[in-house]
Amino acid sequence: MPRQLGDLEDAVMSRVWEWNRPVTVREVLEDLQRERSIAYTTVMTVMDNLHQKGWVRREVDGRAYRYMAVSTRAAYAAALMNEAWSKSDNPAAALVAFFGMMSPAQREALEDAVRMVSGDRPEATDEGASGAATEGPREASREGNPQVPGEVPPEVPTEVPAEGADREHPAGR
Repeated sequence: MPRQLGDLEDAVMSRVWEWNRPVTVREVLEDLQRERSIAYTTVMTVMDNLHQKGWVRREVDGRAYRYMAVSTRAAYAAALMNEAWSKSDNPAAALVAFFGMMSPAQREALEDAVRMVSGDRPEATDEGASGAATEGPREASREGNPQVPGEVPPEVPTEVPAEGADREHPAGR
């Protein structure tokens, strides 16, 4: 199961998720420096750690790396919720307590999500000319169709690369 990100890791991943494109350490550093004083080597170490944990992948770009998120923030949040819930000795009570903490907007989002998963949406099936139901978003989603609105992204990676794997910076080769 994924471990919760630390504060600096979360700040770095927030930018990677928000920008939704390959990023360099320098780009993340410059954005972080708007909020706090931080060293290039600190950001480089955090991004390397995120790579080692499997949260980002990287590719060589000149003498540096470009980092890309492996999964979405939504998948990360879902994995954390699933991990926390699975540790409960009384999952039903944990859900009741969790629902009790939710704002009205969060409860509405939950109701929408339950409707999407259960197929209780009007657009979940389309009536063809013959009157027979055709495949709708819920069924297509099970097949992994990336074009389906509301599809849940792949699970957050749980495997950690072997110790020291791919740690060497390309400029040092």
